[in-house]
Amino acid sequence: MEFIKMIWEDYRKYCLIGICAVVAIVVMLTSQGAKNDEVTISAETNSEQSSSQKRLATPNADQHAGVYVDVKGAVKRPGVYKLRQGLRAQDAIDCAGGLLTGADPNHVNMAQAVTDQQVLYVPMQGEDTSPIGATSSQAGADSTSQAAIVNLNTATKEQLTQITGVGDKKADLILAYREQHGQFKSIDELKEVSGFGDKSVDKIRDQLSI
Repeated sequence: MEFIKMIWEDYRKYCLIGICAVVAIVVMLTSQGAKNDEVTISAETNSEQSSSQKRLATPNADQHAGVYVDVKGAVKRPGVYKLRQGLRAQDAIDCAGGLLTGADPNHVNMAQAVTDQQVLYVPMQGEDTSPIGATSSQAGADSTSQAAIVNLNTATKEQLTQITGVGDKKADLILAYREQHGQFKSIDELKEVSGFGDKSVDKIRDQLSI
């Protein structure tokens, strides 16, 4: 027993130094592991934030897809409305609050797909729907004549073929032009469509509106 005490007295200092060194190493390794975990978590967080910011900085193009339609006439809330592409005239009128009492929807193609910068006009019943710039004799035409007027911007293929001298082929050309260039700004713009010249447009001018 005395021998053990002597050894402990002689080597106690070295044992304590060894124990302290072991503890210091353990503490150092633990601290280094915690720092590595923090770096990993920080990197993952930064990566997630970067991905999130990238998504915010690159908005989906569909969010901006749309057309602006000017709804006028016999509707409850006339104005310019932004609609999704592919919606119909009926949808634009619904956005404008619907039709007023006494509105005449027979002059509007409710199934027509809306296009950007389109003017959608709903007349009242009995309202003169003669083409802008029509002569007094044209404006005074009887109801049968007025009913035959075809709107270049809203007419279906079947309605277009009711125009004098316009068959299936020319009707398709009008629809293709409208699809490519949008709404007709004037009746004279019809001359830009293949198969229509000055004389042919003048012959059917009183049958057209925009």
